Amino acid sequence: MRPARPITLLRLAAATALLALCAPITTASGAAGDGGHHRPCVSSPRPDRGPARDILRIAEQAKAEMDLKSVILRVTVDGREVITTALGESMTGVPAEPAMHFRNGNVAISYMGTALLRLVDEGKVGLDDPVARWLPGLPHGDRITLRMLGASTSGLIDYVTSPGFSDTVYADPFRQWTAKELVAISTSKPLWYEPGTNWSYSHANFVLLGAALEKITGKPLDVLLQQQVMGPLGLSETRNSFTPDIPTPVLHAFTAERGTYEESSFWNPSWSTAPGAVQTTDICDLARSAVGIGSGELLSPSAYQELLNPGTVGLGHPTKTCPATICIANTEATHYGMGLLVLNDWISQHPLFFGYTAAQAYLPSEHLAIAVSTTKGPHTPDGHTAQTITQRIAAALVPGHPIPDFG
Repeated sequence: MRPARPITLLRLAAATALLALCAPITTASGAAGDGGHHRPCVSSPRPDRGPARDILRIAEQAKAEMDLKSVILRVTVDGREVITTALGESMTGVPAEPAMHFRNGNVAISYMGTALLRLVDEGKVGLDDPVARWLPGLPHGDRITLRMLGASTSGLIDYVTSPGFSDTVYADPFRQWTAKELVAISTSKPLWYEPGTNWSYSHANFVLLGAALEKITGKPLDVLLQQQVMGPLGLSETRNSFTPDIPTPVLHAFTAERGTYEESSFWNPSWSTAPGAVQTTDICDLARSAVGIGSGELLSPSAYQELLNPGTVGLGHPTKTCPATICIANTEATHYGMGLLVLNDWISQHPLFFGYTAAQAYLPSEHLAIAVSTTKGPHTPDGHTAQTITQRIAAALVPGHPIPDFG
């Protein structure tokens, strides 16, 4: 028998049930359940009491404390809105709005993991198939499997942390990187460890996974992810771009990473993951994504278990060639899944780059989803501000289910 819900969750469930009597059932992207009519992603009425007010207060305090330019968030229980709101500005004099699009970074990696597992469910591939079958020229491809790419246990170094890479990116943040260039940085150096024997995050894994998925299916990655994940989940505002463009309306980003506070919205994110998975989204899609990916909605029960633990629990230990800051311990409580993080009882992802931070988190036992996006002010401290806000919301709503840090 499942333990009783905390009183805050009972209040949330009651509030969302009451709202359901007054409004049509909607998906996170605003699609009503009456045959395809859509409602926009908009702020809910300002709450004056209850859990929604608690959430708003957390966001307001965090925005002031961290000098954030904007905070946009959405919280749902059982798929129903608790609160959707936007604080601050996109640009000077332009208020932030929930419908504004921002980069979702490694959230798209969780879509690749789910797409891979759907192909496994369909019997088209096996997780332990060697990557050389589809990428015959890849060094070590006969020892690296699809599972190792999705779980980040291949041993390939991370080109992002390679000496000089960040300096090169900041020297020309508009550069268009190719997958071949990025993978070559990683494969030109020795493996951190024998594939499958340890854990370390490497962006190269997901660039290669994207290439393998294209070869397996014969489809461009953006088309595949739309067909396998975004379409079935109703993520109508989530899309790939092969350029630095962001669909309007845009949540603009700013950063002081190069020594002066400047706009970074259209810095080129081509280095961040596989071509075809460089995506933008809005907060309503991000909340729906948290539910759809975190619940394993698109997967069989066995594939869902692989999503949550593809063999990473127990891996992650320092070696002579891989320091503890790289080969991070994966425990039952906190570990990497198939393109996502398992943090205690939560399934999560939280990208951070170029002035944007975002977080999606889902608590299956309570059907609770939290989605947060932030942009930086001139004096925002280093760190993952969207994840910090997500952790604070979780602590307030479900104190028995904290979201820990990983590593």
